[in-house]
Amino acid sequence: MEAVADARLALLSGLIDHAPLFPPASLPLEAALAEDERARTSSSSFVLGRLVWPASRISEVVGLERALSVVLDAPFDHDPRVEAVEAPPGADLDVLVDLAPEVYAEVALDDGLEYRLAEVAEHAFRPKARCTGGPEQLPWFLVECHAERLQYKLTGGLHHALRTEDEHGFLNVLAAAVFGDEEEALAEDDPASFRLDAEDFWWRDRRVGAVEIAEVRRTRLRSIGSCSFFEPVGELEALGMLPL
Repeated sequence: MEAVADARLALLSGLIDHAPLFPPASLPLEAALAEDERARTSSSSFVLGRLVWPASRISEVVGLERALSVVLDAPFDHDPRVEAVEAPPGADLDVLVDLAPEVYAEVALDDGLEYRLAEVAEHAFRPKARCTGGPEQLPWFLVECHAERLQYKLTGGLHHALRTEDEHGFLNVLAAAVFGDEEEALAEDDPASFRLDAEDFWWRDRRVGAVEIAEVRRTRLRSIGSCSFFEPVGELEALGMLPL
């Protein structure tokens, strides 16, 4: 990420990789592309990251000028728009070499996590974790990635800004990445505990500025995947964090 002076830009730029074809949205092709275009032309378009697209359906978006993060459900031919690939759990990492500038290997949040993270690091890839259902092991994943200096991606179950009874919140995830104290940050459910303005991102009585935030985004949390763009953006608006 480029250096920015505004903490909101540092924290939120390119945060949401948009996956409108995927559940629970599961939009049909034309509706998915229209929704992504609406996000690209919105006042919060700086929050938009890559378009997440199945490898098996790249032929359906020939001519679309859009950076892609491709989910590997099939082989695909070289495409300059593909900036990242996302491999499912248990994928053979050796076959992923040189597929894209960024390779994300999804890891299961189970007892084999440390071994799988070491394998991902050995290949110079990046881990990806699925947050659907609010897995209790997510703090462990974040701690291990931080310790091993692995930039990561998170997906699934992160539509809401703050944690709910069943899911983690994306502000919680950002706070965990920025401040540490992963278990406490992920458990925080008081909206008054978070504040974001041009100068700082606050959690409780702790705050960081744009330079430190940008470094966290560069070295820790790369992005989150979401089938909806406007649901999380709307919650940021309700909290007074958007528009700029």
